[in-house]
Amino acid sequence: MIADGAEDEEKWLAAGIAGLQQNAFYMHRALDSNNLRDALKYSAQMLSELRTSKLSPHKYYELYMRAFDELRKLEMFFGEETRRGCSVVELYELVQHAGNILPRLYLLCTVGSVYIKLNEAPSKDVLKDLVEMCRGIQHPLRGLFLRSYLSQVSRDKLPDIGSEYEGDADTLTDAVEFVLQNFTEMNKLWVRMQHQGSAREKEKREKERNELRDLVGKNLHVLSQLDGVDLDMYRDIVLPRILEQVVNCKDELAQYYLMDCIIQVFPDEYHLQTLETLLGACPQLQPSVDIKTVLSRLMERLSGYAASSPGVLPEFLQVEAFSKLNNSIGKVIEAQVDMPILGAVTLYSSLLKFTLHVHPDRLDYADQVLGECVKKLSSKGKIDDSKATKQIVALLSAPLEKYNDIVTALKLSNYPRVMEYLDSETNKVMATVIIQSIMKNNTHISSAEKVEALFELIKGLINDLDGSPYEEVDEDDFIEEQNSVACLIQMLHNDVPEEMFKIISTVWQHIVTGGVKRLPFTVPALVFSSLKLVRQLQSQEENPFADDTSINPKKIFQLLNQIIEALSTVSAPELALRLYLQCAEAANDADLEPVAYEFFTQAYILYEEEISDSKAQVTALHLIIGTLQRMHVFGVENRDTLTHKATGYSAKLLKKPDQCRAVYACSHLFWVDDQDNLKDGERVLICLKRALRIANAAQQMSNATRGSTGSVTLFVEILNKYLYFFEKGNPQITVAAIQSLIELITTEMQSDSTTPDPAAEALFASTLRYVQFQKQKGGAIAEKYEPVKA
Repeated sequence: MIADGAEDEEKWLAAGIAGLQQNAFYMHRALDSNNLRDALKYSAQMLSELRTSKLSPHKYYELYMRAFDELRKLEMFFGEETRRGCSVVELYELVQHAGNILPRLYLLCTVGSVYIKLNEAPSKDVLKDLVEMCRGIQHPLRGLFLRSYLSQVSRDKLPDIGSEYEGDADTLTDAVEFVLQNFTEMNKLWVRMQHQGSAREKEKREKERNELRDLVGKNLHVLSQLDGVDLDMYRDIVLPRILEQVVNCKDELAQYYLMDCIIQVFPDEYHLQTLETLLGACPQLQPSVDIKTVLSRLMERLSGYAASSPGVLPEFLQVEAFSKLNNSIGKVIEAQVDMPILGAVTLYSSLLKFTLHVHPDRLDYADQVLGECVKKLSSKGKIDDSKATKQIVALLSAPLEKYNDIVTALKLSNYPRVMEYLDSETNKVMATVIIQSIMKNNTHISSAEKVEALFELIKGLINDLDGSPYEEVDEDDFIEEQNSVACLIQMLHNDVPEEMFKIISTVWQHIVTGGVKRLPFTVPALVFSSLKLVRQLQSQEENPFADDTSINPKKIFQLLNQIIEALSTVSAPELALRLYLQCAEAANDADLEPVAYEFFTQAYILYEEEISDSKAQVTALHLIIGTLQRMHVFGVENRDTLTHKATGYSAKLLKKPDQCRAVYACSHLFWVDDQDNLKDGERVLICLKRALRIANAAQQMSNATRGSTGSVTLFVEILNKYLYFFEKGNPQITVAAIQSLIELITTEMQSDSTTPDPAAEALFASTLRYVQFQKQKGGAIAEKYEPVKA
């Protein structure tokens, strides 16, 4: 049926255009022969096509535009007729004899345009006559287009100040009155369209009316272009009259469009000076009007006006713009009891942006807006509307974007209160926004109180707010969130050790409750931040007046022990072991032997009790050996105990190659360059010989199980260790031992039972080249290497 209706409409339009063109043809012929009576006759018949009621507004507009083009030609003809001696007054009377009222009024407006141009009568009188006569058409669609035509032909003939049609002192008032009257009548016709036809077609009518809205709005544009309409006239006459029509029409579409139109077409300065009047109309609008968008655009315009020049800011203070907007929003929300929470939050978000732009130094204003928002949210509980939560995020993001400083936002007491109404997911989004702002602006947060407030804001990333299981969280998103928290922890700093220790303690109190999945991300960041403080204390001169309350490395290490211990309870033993070793190294630098020993003890316990995977054991053991080698704080007894343990662990690794590599790595524990008391050549040799035995055993096992011996890589690696200690001056490493090892490797590589290994061969060749290079160096090192045959 819709398709049939559209086809019928096309036929009616085609018929209308055909009738119009036919009469236009005869009209042109009459114009060419200067036959006035036939020209009027055929023009009236042509305009009669506009009397149709069968066309939609869109199709009617097509017909109207064709008639409009013909009327422009007719108007030119009337002008020529008056120059040939025809009286425009008689012409004005003559066109009123047309049989139908609609063609008669179109012709009357056309002649009226010529009448005004000739200045034979005051413009205001002709316009008043025309606007009154147009009341004769009360059909909404026809009346709208007729008055639109009147507006178009008269817009350049209004008796404005400075216009050629300006008359006595009151002519400007008459011009304004004409436009306002035409606007009022057009709006009434436009609103009346909504009440025509059946209720089932309401949506279709709304769509059609929306297409016609610019016809009505053009009147307001004409008013805004009048040079004579100054602020006083706008405040006393224009705005009250427009608002009276807006409020009284009681139509949702008209009220929304016209309020938006007022905001868009009139100058920002006028809006600021008439703010009370404009805002006073808002609570009187229909509850269904999208007032949030209207007020948001108004505040946007005013914000732009404030930014245009610093000189206008006193005007905002003078008219108390913030107070008026705040009160108006409260009244609108109160009047529209069914306003969804989205509308209220959008209004407060716009008001906050306005406040931040116009009064950036007034934090109390910003906090007041947030407080009003909290009052509204308190009646709703947690917000589950996605659009509303997005607006809350926009509201909370505004201070961050404006001040580029979370510290300023933390001064707003109602800021965290607003965040409480976000659901868990959106709370995390907002927390991420806050952290990103800190990162982007490199914000300096340097007190425990501010850190406490900050971590309260981002608690959505630190704790499970609603007990939601981890399975529901996307793994990649979770990792990204926790990495951002870790980065944030690293940014917290204060040069005063006591205050920095408070910051670390505050952060720990928050992250300790984070759960098994979060601690592996947050604990390392806090540990390294604490170690940084330890090194800071070491670099400072010792304070002779320090008391027990002063911060010292021991206190920090005690806290570190607790922090890392929490990791071992959340199934992250490998990470905990690494951190224990880092702390041991820091304690070593601070000359705190008992502390360093304790951290090593904890690392060993984790190795023995928690790390069972063979690959993890190898990695952990090499870390232990590497860290222990660098320790200088231990006495003989403690070092021997730890070294003995490490060598013992090496021999117990599952795979022979892993055993071999761990054992020869232990050789470094007995020879440290910068410590003369740690140069035990004999024990170095024992380690290397033991490694050789294990490498040999690995070869034999490979031969027994695979029928061929494995790679000689282990032997080459051991050879490199021999060369290292040989260069370092270990007397136990002799040329004979090195020579013997080179020959062993050469023999093994030439053996048919050895599996070819290009990597091992390349490593061996590289080692031999190194020996040759050392020989060619000259000096003591060359003498040392001379006996070695490579």
